[in-house]
Amino acid sequence: MTISIIIKFVLGAIIGGGLGFAFYKFIGCTTGTCPITSNPWISTIYGAAIGILIVKM
Repeated sequence: MTISIIIKFVLGAIIGGGLGFAFYKFIGCTTGTCPITSNPWISTIYGAAIGILIVKM
């Protein structure tokens, strides 16, 4: 892999993780019953994964 591809994946993960955390912080589940948005770690990891998938397209 070239450096530019790695940079794209890392940036996608960082931006996606940031958006996932923002989703938890501002929109997230208040009751704690939502499996993704009730936990900041899980929402950040899901966001990072989505960011990587979008960059890979």
